[in-house]
Amino acid sequence: MQDKQLTVGDTLGLGFMTFAFFLGAGNLIFPPFAGYQAGDHSYTAMLGFLITAVGLPLAGLIAVAKAKGQVMHMLPATAATIFASAIYIIIGPAFAAPRTSLVAFEIGARPFLSDVDSTITIAGLVLNKAQLYFTAGFFTVVMLLAAFPGRLMDSVGKVLTPILILLLIALALSVVSFIGNPMPEATGDYLAHPLSKGIVEGYNTMDTLASLMFGVLIIDLLRQKDIHDTTLQTKYLVRAAFIAAAGLAFVYVSLFILGATAGDLAKGTANGGQILTNYVTHQFGYAGTIALSVVVSLACLTTAVGLVSACSDFFGTMIPGVTYRMLVVLLSVVCAVVANVGLSQLISISIPVLMMVYPVAIALVLVTFVHNWFRNPRLAHRAALTVALFFGIFDGLKVAAASLASFDVKSESAVTTALVHFVENVSPVLSKMPLYDQGMAWLVPTMIVVVACFFVGKKAPIAA
Repeated sequence: MQDKQLTVGDTLGLGFMTFAFFLGAGNLIFPPFAGYQAGDHSYTAMLGFLITAVGLPLAGLIAVAKAKGQVMHMLPATAATIFASAIYIIIGPAFAAPRTSLVAFEIGARPFLSDVDSTITIAGLVLNKAQLYFTAGFFTVVMLLAAFPGRLMDSVGKVLTPILILLLIALALSVVSFIGNPMPEATGDYLAHPLSKGIVEGYNTMDTLASLMFGVLIIDLLRQKDIHDTTLQTKYLVRAAFIAAAGLAFVYVSLFILGATAGDLAKGTANGGQILTNYVTHQFGYAGTIALSVVVSLACLTTAVGLVSACSDFFGTMIPGVTYRMLVVLLSVVCAVVANVGLSQLISISIPVLMMVYPVAIALVLVTFVHNWFRNPRLAHRAALTVALFFGIFDGLKVAAASLASFDVKSESAVTTALVHFVENVSPVLSKMPLYDQGMAWLVPTMIVVVACFFVGKKAPIAA
């Protein structure tokens, strides 16, 4: 039986769906704040941010297509399973999926609620009542949409996302016409290292990690559309990747400029969501606040649907006797529970983890692209990822130690003391590494290993 061909409309729908999966919480709240902090160095910082928040997710999707969905096939089975599981947990129930509901609540619901700070006690925990009810309702909708994966392209790609794109275009056009303020002087790391700071800031979107799982999800959706030929799957996935990347770049550039030129609208804000809300309220009043609520809620909802679907599909193949829909229900409940930890806490915990895992994901994408140049591809994959993980762990621990120091953590805590002492002991050695002070100590050693593997190693007859 001949494979079905996607129409132009179907291809656009697939691309829009991919864009919607990526465009979630971090994509809307991080760029404005980064633009505000980068100030007169915004364009350099924006370039760095676009590298990790647009370029790498695009490369990740293409790598998945190039590897026919098997990007980890050169790793030992146990290591591949652990790494894949870690990515799915980080992107799914641990951080990214719960964060979508929290951002949707903060920007999409909180402005319209009067009794927003009332609490409720459950099992000894004091929770925000409005947030609890909102997250429960949010993930109920996510559960219903994710339970029918064959309809994702139609429900998300052809219905929800066009509405989202129209609202984002209106927002971007208003930013272009907005007579903003002069860009302020850059602050913090943006003053000394705007490019590398922008690159690391792009980690927070988690989109490179997401690309490795969304690529597999899209291939599965194409199979459900009776497209089984791997060449056709690769073609449509690459097209969807470029559509998604163009959409993300469009959103990021406008939000970066907004943050950099917001002036008094950004003063005193703690995150990009507040800058965005202040801007929209200033420009459009109450009607604008409603429109922003719809944009954020749709963006977060579509991303959460993609995350829950991908995680359910992955773990469904690993756990015998557990069906996809059972996992959709379970993960939706877990996400709703984790979300009530709070947005600030989730972000603080996620940053050190991302500093550790992101280098491995980037290295994986890189070695997949240059796979055919290695004398021994299996050795090259394992060596590059091991080095990236080794140095990424130190980058993550350094950030974790700094984060603990910024919180009210008791100095006599054994974990805190051990971590601080460890970082203090290794810092004098690692500080000599290029880019260590910029959070990218992993980059140079990993690149050296990759290049070395072009020439080193016994030639192995392994197919691409």
